Amino acid sequence: MGKSNSLSEKGWRSRLTHLLIGVAAWGLVVGAGSEVFADGSTLSNDFRLWSPVFLTVPLSTSFLGYAEVNPRLGEDVSDLNQLILRTALGYKLNDNWSVWQGYAWNTVYQPEFNGEHRIYQQLTYKDKFSFLEAFPFIKIQSRSRLEERWIEHTGGTALRARTLLRVDVPLPMFPSWGFVTFDEIFFNLNGISNGSSGQRFGPEAGFDQNRFFVGFNYEFMTQFNVDLGYQMQIINTRRDQLVNQINNTIMINLFINL
Repeated sequence: MGKSNSLSEKGWRSRLTHLLIGVAAWGLVVGAGSEVFADGSTLSNDFRLWSPVFLTVPLSTSFLGYAEVNPRLGEDVSDLNQLILRTALGYKLNDNWSVWQGYAWNTVYQPEFNGEHRIYQQLTYKDKFSFLEAFPFIKIQSRSRLEERWIEHTGGTALRARTLLRVDVPLPMFPSWGFVTFDEIFFNLNGISNGSSGQRFGPEAGFDQNRFFVGFNYEFMTQFNVDLGYQMQIINTRRDQLVNQINNTIMINLFINL
């Protein structure tokens, strides 16, 4: 029996090592790819801290309520850079699929104050799958969101599509812990030019940004769990280079599921 447990533990450690190596390699690829499109002389960098709180509440057997408070510290974690307040109403199509209609207020404080209203539609998929012999299962989440954005001091409605794929791998040796990685890519579906009266330029059509996260999830209880890890955010602002800003972010995500 002892020999069998030892072999099982070795197999688990080996598979986890390969998984971590694969995720690290992907992170390096993403980082290297961003450097290809960026001119080092114009590339901006910042160290940030994001600490959002996500609340999901069942309203009935089919309907869900959602609320989010998302403060983001920038300028090397010295100032409040951005605050997003988001809410939504969801409908469960079945145990795996749900559709959502929501609203968000986004306030940017740095480098200059700017406000933004957003209406968004969202399709979410969640499921569990068996995964090798050493892990009981993995959790998969896919989230596709379409945003209609009204940005202060710009003209028109900016449309943006974003898709997230998240993988959670529970760790058998530590039942309350899981390894987490996700990637989310953003595309602007249209461009907003400056309007009259000296209004600012809005987003350009095409690639907007990508967020890659790697870290761990800890479950305090069924209703409360938290992510802790690192996110690399690469951004395309209105310049000649495809990528001209990279933010290295510590993320602390608190999830409350009532």
